[in-house]
Amino acid sequence: MIAKDLISDAVLPLKTSDTGLIAMHWFDEFRVSHLPVVNDSQLLGLISEDDVFAAGSFEEPIWNFQLKLRDISISQSKHIYEAMKLFANHKLTTLPVVDEKGDYLGVITLADMVEKMATTAAVSNPGGILVLEVDANNFSMVEVSRIVEENDAKILSFYVTSPVGATRLELTMKLNKIDIQPVILSFERHDYLIKASFFESDYFDNLRERYDLLMTYLNV
Repeated sequence: MIAKDLISDAVLPLKTSDTGLIAMHWFDEFRVSHLPVVNDSQLLGLISEDDVFAAGSFEEPIWNFQLKLRDISISQSKHIYEAMKLFANHKLTTLPVVDEKGDYLGVITLADMVEKMATTAAVSNPGGILVLEVDANNFSMVEVSRIVEENDAKILSFYVTSPVGATRLELTMKLNKIDIQPVILSFERHDYLIKASFFESDYFDNLRERYDLLMTYLNV
């Protein structure tokens, strides 16, 4: 999935002639802390609530404000993982999307990003989670998939964590079965290190509840 697939029409951009008062009203209405500022189709940057307060007057037009986030945007053709990185690095609530010419197309909201990533990670699907630790130089995804499928299970989602400079990888898999004990035993027979496993139904009820609470908070 790429950035243009997540563009939201729920948040409007500010014009340079809009005032700080309008910005504060829209922060509240759209439930975000950052808004894009455009001049016709040109993206000038993001304005934050802190930028408005720092200006000292809500009556001033946006063009008089100092935008601290001038160079933050993502190309429409970039993968959503790039969007996630920008959201995390800059603590954003919205991320402007631009075309190849740098013209403004719309924004991705944090709420939409969280919802999409939860779908991608199969959070709402029942199943077990298995965390393996493997050698970064001697790891085969084909073998991992084969071991899972030999136990009549499927991988619903999969991601890798690798600390900088580490020679070991942490593989986290969401499987389509709640009882993953047979899968665990198979990996142990193949000398895989099991770091963690979660397969109690209470865990998944709690996970879904936490996700629902997060989405409720983002849409308050």
